[in-house]
Amino acid sequence: MIHKMVGRLGLDGTINRSVNLFKIYLPYSESDHILNIAYNIVAGGTCLDHLELRRNDEVYLDALGVQRIPDPTTAGDFCRRFNPLDINCLQEVFNKTRIKVWKQQPDSFFEEAVIDADGTMVETTGECKEGIDINHKGQWCYHPLLVSLANTGEPLYIVNRSGNRPSHEHAAEYLDRAIAVCRRGGFRHVKVRGDTDFTQTAHLDRWDADDVTFIFGIDAMPNLYDKVDALKETDWKKLHRSPRYQVKTEPRCRPENVKQQIVEQREFKDIRLVREYVAEFTYRPVKCRKDYRVIVVWKDLEVYQGQKKLFDDCRCFFYITNDWDSSPEQIVFEANHRCNQENLIEQQKNGVHALTAPLDNLNSNWAYMVIASLAWSLKAWSALLLPVSPRWREKHTQEKQRLLRMDFATYRNAIINIPAQIVRTGRTIIYRFLAWNRWQSTFFRLFNRLTTTQHW
Repeated sequence: MIHKMVGRLGLDGTINRSVNLFKIYLPYSESDHILNIAYNIVAGGTCLDHLELRRNDEVYLDALGVQRIPDPTTAGDFCRRFNPLDINCLQEVFNKTRIKVWKQQPDSFFEEAVIDADGTMVETTGECKEGIDINHKGQWCYHPLLVSLANTGEPLYIVNRSGNRPSHEHAAEYLDRAIAVCRRGGFRHVKVRGDTDFTQTAHLDRWDADDVTFIFGIDAMPNLYDKVDALKETDWKKLHRSPRYQVKTEPRCRPENVKQQIVEQREFKDIRLVREYVAEFTYRPVKCRKDYRVIVVWKDLEVYQGQKKLFDDCRCFFYITNDWDSSPEQIVFEANHRCNQENLIEQQKNGVHALTAPLDNLNSNWAYMVIASLAWSLKAWSALLLPVSPRWREKHTQEKQRLLRMDFATYRNAIINIPAQIVRTGRTIIYRFLAWNRWQSTFFRLFNRLTTTQHW
């Protein structure tokens, strides 16, 4: 099904036309290598060495309609052919295909694109990997940047960097590229989010003039605390956070907090949140020519050691934005929602195993990260292309969203790892399903759409 979806989207042909790493094909093309790595992950592989399992799996080869696929050594050599220009070209190919998928979505999908940016550490124990360096935690690692679309959880750009580089390095450049992709895709408005490392004050005026909404954390500097001290008591409002979920039946008795008991028994230092307040003021960063809105969250804290209260404390968190219409509470909650990108990073590390460093230099590992992340994009595209019947709109929409937000291991078990009997009849291979799961009707709806002759 995944291979048929790739064919319908024309991804293989676009790769071969845009990414030119070979002078002649003996016998593999660029798309063969790229899809080989991505399909390996979709089929359950977690590293390049698992390609050896795929290339000796007769059923896997028959499903792709091929006689052989590249082995792990050949796949590694292919990744070493990339330079930064080639890698960015490949990412643009993925984004061009991504736009084709977006155009199949309803009009409400294009209301606003929310772009998140964050960095993460990819630690390695290798000693001969060019580009690694030691970070502030003493880890030898790379420090890739991930720019993603929060609406669908798709990675728009991945940038590999040395381990000692700051989080914001190259962020503005790739945020600009992501904004351009979303606008080409048809989104009517774009919002950019990031933590304090991504404030990018030198670019705020330009983004504001370009009608891009931004919400960034900003460091709690002394001059901001001076502005907090100047606020009146009436400027503050208590911040009320909605419960994480609503009880649909009857509330159950909360189990004992074992962790808290251990903290108290061993007399660890314990900082407890008492209440939160929110206020706002205008502020002009040094590199900006106009004022922006700063939302401040004041947290009243109590510091305990064991069961003994030591003293009261407080901390302030600041967010800078050019959104003058939303309430301060809405700005705070919107900034907190950016934390969902941590789940995406976790999936890229331990679900897809894209953010790893299996090769010997910075560019080859960057190429592997980008290619392996295609597996996650294929999952997202299969969910976005799922048809919604008018009669069952609510049910089908919920299935679509759940499939889109599903972690990779669950997706693989629901859609890919379906027990089947393989029957050869003449020149036809029949896959006869031998087990049922609740996602089979979803699978067949998507498969029927991929096999129709409707033009996309």
